[in-house]
Amino acid sequence: MEIKELSSILRESGVVGAGGAGFPTYGKLSEKAETIIMNCAECEPLLKLHRQLLAENARDILQAFSLIASVVGAKEAIIGIKGEYTAAIEALKVHLDEFPIVRIHELPGAYPMGDEVVLIYEATGKVVRPGGLPIECGVAVFNVETVYNVYNAVWNNKPVTEKLVTVVGEVENPVTTFVPIGTSIREVVKLAGGVTTNEPVYLLGGPMMGSLGSEYQPVTKTTNAVIVLPKNHPLILKKNGNFSVSVKRAASSCCQCQSCTDLCPRHALGHPIEPHMFMRSAANRDYSKLEPYLNTMFCSSCGLCELFSCPQGLSPRSMMAEYKAGLRKEGVKAPVVSAAPIKESREYRKAPEERLMARLGLSRYDVQAPLSDNNLKVKEVKIMLSQHIGAPAVCTVEKGQQVNVGDVIAKANDGLSVAIHASIAGVIKEVTEKYILITTRS
Repeated sequence: MEIKELSSILRESGVVGAGGAGFPTYGKLSEKAETIIMNCAECEPLLKLHRQLLAENARDILQAFSLIASVVGAKEAIIGIKGEYTAAIEALKVHLDEFPIVRIHELPGAYPMGDEVVLIYEATGKVVRPGGLPIECGVAVFNVETVYNVYNAVWNNKPVTEKLVTVVGEVENPVTTFVPIGTSIREVVKLAGGVTTNEPVYLLGGPMMGSLGSEYQPVTKTTNAVIVLPKNHPLILKKNGNFSVSVKRAASSCCQCQSCTDLCPRHALGHPIEPHMFMRSAANRDYSKLEPYLNTMFCSSCGLCELFSCPQGLSPRSMMAEYKAGLRKEGVKAPVVSAAPIKESREYRKAPEERLMARLGLSRYDVQAPLSDNNLKVKEVKIMLSQHIGAPAVCTVEKGQQVNVGDVIAKANDGLSVAIHASIAGVIKEVTEKYILITTRS
């Protein structure tokens, strides 16, 4: 199979990164990729979906991963997986001899091993240029569910119509399961037996990089988890922080201990991100040097600085995100710089996931969330037209039209874009510029 053919299949099947920002997968297929990496670090606390999916479907995923390597002409294909994920590793080893180009690289149990820049260094020893893309150093990274969707698209002619989601926290029966894309968070939580707290708050994604959401929001192609927590949980209070208050707290409390910088994973790899210098400048409204502000554009927003490192409980990540968004809005681009030498102390400054979970107050929620086939039947789905980086898909259906599961309801737009498909059989109830509403025929 040629790159052009596989790209077309993935574009029309709606395959995007199943987590993060949802980069269209066909856009990562390049002959420049000497190495491809499958990301099974799953570094966010409480998330379990990738390791479980890999353990259950090891051969299918290996087959698709090997195909990608063959199509782009990669010299090696590496599975980056934490050594503690023994079930998934054992499942891989059963079939690994069939795919000689693939090897396993075991990762330490630290956060954020799933960050592309960190993962690439751990698996290959290569450092991605600050502000650069992995392909610049001959690497392309795909996560486990994305590769599984590639398998379904190529071997089963099945487009992306469902999403694997872990539901944990204040729920009766934590679970990991596939749900139709567009299902409301409220319906997804019901699969876990409902909530067990009076005033639940829904954290969508991981506890470190996820965002607070509503029970009426729809599941998208990038929804990895729903974490239900009490309204007064420290993590929820932190994520509800006010920017102006954060600046005042920084001005009064930041002692310039540099813990945020010392433990920053990208700083350790030579990227010019120094949270403590930014805090000093922002707290004192010192604009004599622009570097602390411009360098916020190299921050990965992993959240380690404010949720683990800072002894004062300050918010460098959130403050940097505000400045970074403002710079981008004004059209400011990241400066072109080279990485400094890797810090010798890097190996001793990795954040152990167990300590991180304890610091976040989440240890009690670290329980089994078994992979389950619930065959969720929903009466209505709200499918967003923009679920990926790039141009939103273009609607191809009208109100009142009947559709079946897998039917194209929005075609790929010009430029970087993918098609979107019906996730349930039913009737188009509403069409807007942002979403398509489908209800069941009954």
